[in-house]
Amino acid sequence: MSIGNKLKIVICGKSGLVGSKLEELFNANHNELIGLKVRENTSVESIAQQLESSDIIINLSGTTILARWSDNYKKKLYSSRIDTTKKLVDAMEICKEKPKLFLSASAVGIYTSNISHDDNSKNFADDFLSLLCQDWEAEALRAEDFGVRVAIMRFGVIYAKEGGAMQKMLPPFKMGVGGRLGSGEQMVSWIHIDDLLRAIEFIMKTPEIRGSLNFTTPYPLSNNEQTKILGKVLNRPSFFCVPAFLVKLIFGEGAHVVLDSKEAYPTKLLEHGFKFHYEKFEDALKSIV
Repeated sequence: MSIGNKLKIVICGKSGLVGSKLEELFNANHNELIGLKVRENTSVESIAQQLESSDIIINLSGTTILARWSDNYKKKLYSSRIDTTKKLVDAMEICKEKPKLFLSASAVGIYTSNISHDDNSKNFADDFLSLLCQDWEAEALRAEDFGVRVAIMRFGVIYAKEGGAMQKMLPPFKMGVGGRLGSGEQMVSWIHIDDLLRAIEFIMKTPEIRGSLNFTTPYPLSNNEQTKILGKVLNRPSFFCVPAFLVKLIFGEGAHVVLDSKEAYPTKLLEHGFKFHYEKFEDALKSIV
């Protein structure tokens, strides 16, 4: 698949941070870009019409994970990912000309805490977020059954000027009340938005890449280290601490997202020769602030 040629690209979940940045990237290359909205009442047939003869489908659908998880919200988290992905794959199956590549989102939250993981790790956690990711990935991988190349993007924490995690992290530090979350010992696997976009382009150009990939830099770091770097780069104190109980009070079960330790390494990307522009957190942070 040559990026130089004009491609028909369908993005489901185009309004989020990653989707909007991909839109800028693909429009700059004069591709045909379709933003697909899949709702409860959207029929598989109508989705198939939009997917017909597309080159690439990128699935970023899903309600934001960084929120308070009530039982009702957990249902939204699940249906916005699994039901949407199921419809997309069912639609691909009935297309006469199927897409060449299906890129579908997932998260490093699939992994168990406190051990390191490469792309082939099967050490999955037994909690809501991991089970959500496992079901999400299983739906996406069904597309392989009818000859579509599938790449699952297990996102770490995404850092960008335009939003994402950095938008929530910077204000307390700028006000001089920044600090670690919980024990601070939890490992954070992360990626700069520019590297994330470049990794997607890289996969598009590298047909032998398939299956699950960690979209994380080769240098995860602890929340303590992250806090020190934030204080140093912003020239602000960083000795405050948000105790774990307070994080749980704010986010409920969703506190797992910020308190659990996830250490993931991008082995497939590195093995195929991908080069990160922002390997170290300090470099990424300087480019953002």
